Amino acid sequence: MIGYVYFLGIGGIGMSALARYYRHTGAFVAGYDLTPSALTLALEEEGMDIHYTDDPRNIPPQIMENRENCLVIYTPALPSDHKEWQLLRDKGFDIIKRSVALGRIARDHHTLAVAGTHGKTTTSTLLAHILQDSGTGCTAFLGGISKNYNSNLLLSNNRFLVAEADEYDRSFLQLYPQWALVTSADADHLDIYGTHLAVKEAFASFVSQVVPGGAAVIKKGVQIPLQRLEKTDLFTYDYEEPCDFFARNHSIGAGGIYSFDLILRGKTIPECRLGIPGKINVENAVGAAALASLCGIPAPAIKKALASFRGVSRRMDVRYKSERYCYIDDYAHHPNEIRAAVQSVREWFPDRKITGIFQPHLYSRTKDFAKEFAESLDLLDQVVLMPVYPAREKPVPGVGAETICDKMQLGNRRILDAEQIIGFIRTARPDVLLTLGAGNIDRLAGPVTECLKEMDQ
Repeated sequence: MIGYVYFLGIGGIGMSALARYYRHTGAFVAGYDLTPSALTLALEEEGMDIHYTDDPRNIPPQIMENRENCLVIYTPALPSDHKEWQLLRDKGFDIIKRSVALGRIARDHHTLAVAGTHGKTTTSTLLAHILQDSGTGCTAFLGGISKNYNSNLLLSNNRFLVAEADEYDRSFLQLYPQWALVTSADADHLDIYGTHLAVKEAFASFVSQVVPGGAAVIKKGVQIPLQRLEKTDLFTYDYEEPCDFFARNHSIGAGGIYSFDLILRGKTIPECRLGIPGKINVENAVGAAALASLCGIPAPAIKKALASFRGVSRRMDVRYKSERYCYIDDYAHHPNEIRAAVQSVREWFPDRKITGIFQPHLYSRTKDFAKEFAESLDLLDQVVLMPVYPAREKPVPGVGAETICDKMQLGNRRILDAEQIIGFIRTARPDVLLTLGAGNIDRLAGPVTECLKEMDQ
């Protein structure tokens, strides 16, 4: 049993779930992160020792004095010249990536892994909710904060483990699941993979790691170069196209909530209702229900859990709704994700003006997909672009929000800094507002919500 765990980048959504898991096992948990956040403050309140300056002197003595019984976990986003990382390496600590730590934990469980360049967070969180709500239970490492449980970690004593399988840095190849689902395999992370074909090949490798006797479910139309799968069942799912798992008789009601009949390998669950809005989430629900049914969750329990699902923070997250305004916050940071989000909101509000505020994430992604970003954002009625959020990257000369803006056809578009957003909202009074991006745009959600409330009075 590991007694001490130290995290370099503890505030990341995946890292923080691991921190909570090891804390639950009784380990002393501490860590570093670049800046405080709501998540790191929550971890501190849960008893973890966290600091925000890269200084080896800040590493707790409990960590330094227990090298033989200590595990150090780092995020791939950590810079190579990080001082604490260098010291811990020099001292001979056991240092592993987040993905390796998750893979080690998963080895002792029956793993349900959800992968995809988009849709995996909502799908894996809904899958975990189905298992939890059914009374079966699961341990789950989620890529977002579940609104049903106010956490990115669920705990259980049974053997089921739900994991969001991250394709970045080929992290998901650390997993050997019993059941796997692939929601999408779009071109992304080309700074890592180089080509779209390499992305597809990585997803094919992930599916090939499903253990004998297991099953893989792939979104219909997703083309990945699968080799022959030995003793592994292969299924497809879709929003409405007939296949192994799909939905039909869709209808949209108040609040953008969908009702539909769910078809699971020829068996119909009639009049299902999903507890969160958005067409894209119906597709996610079909995928989650597919894996849940394959691991033995009965149809009535699946139907009940779909209705009680409250969603994930920053995934089609309705932050404010009144007769006059609606504000939705979403993590979408890839052109296809933006397109899906806008189309879902458009279907909900077909006759209202939709304003989008988008913060591009990574210079490399902005450069690689500027044309595609422009085309997706052109589906909106009004667009505000914010400066690129660099994350792990250094600025690239000639690449910025202007790179996308210059390729757009929409006339009503502009570029604004974060400090200008609230002023813009007060002036523009957007009917339906959609904030998009994976950077620190999430820190605007609270002020935007309060601004709309004040304007509604």
